[in-house]
Amino acid sequence: MRNEISGFCKRLAFSQTSVEICANEATVVEEQFLHQVFRRELEHRNSARKRRLLKDASFPVYKTLEGYENRSIRMPSNLKMDDLVRLEFIRKRNNLVMFGPVGTGKTHLAIALGVAACATGMIVRYFTAAELVVRLSEAHRAGTLEKVLKGILKAEVLVIDEWGYVPIDKEGARLLFRVISDSYERRSLIITTNLEFSKWGNIFTDDQMAAAMIDRLAHHGYLLVFEGDSFRMKNALMRQKTL
Repeated sequence: MRNEISGFCKRLAFSQTSVEICANEATVVEEQFLHQVFRRELEHRNSARKRRLLKDASFPVYKTLEGYENRSIRMPSNLKMDDLVRLEFIRKRNNLVMFGPVGTGKTHLAIALGVAACATGMIVRYFTAAELVVRLSEAHRAGTLEKVLKGILKAEVLVIDEWGYVPIDKEGARLLFRVISDSYERRSLIITTNLEFSKWGNIFTDDQMAAAMIDRLAHHGYLLVFEGDSFRMKNALMRQKTL
């Protein structure tokens, strides 16, 4: 028990003197009491940190991997769903590009992986591509771009949703490229898109910049292809049939 108390003290950032007093001077009853108090305090701090990480991530909705159906996802041969659930790709700083029609579960999976990462203590940030461009553009005009980028790039995981859903001007494309480039081999990117790689140049108004983005994403990344009909459309049709 004394070893556990010593470990709790260190994780709670108590001084070495406190550790020595707890280890050497506490009675058996005091040890049991301290063990319970320190354990509960550590659990409280961990729980509070996870709540803070979820709030700071700015997910639009809360999604989990529980019950998620992945039968319509075509994955690379060297990647399994269990690999995603274990978040190994994040620890290796690999990227995920989720490609497919609207309503096929891309955003659900992207957010669920982000939520799972928060639960392990990782820093995650969620943006739609349009939101990210607006934030960076406003910061650029205000002269605070480096400060804003520094805050965004503290994340270990960046989820960028709806990539390519709306056209982006050259300045916006340049700012997005900065995020992709600065994230290369430093953090994991999870990107959802309904746009195949060959058409990225049309959205970002620059074929060379689009090619450079794809190169950085693909070098340490996986392409997940989502197939099938829209889940939302299916549910809407099911509701109509029950009316």
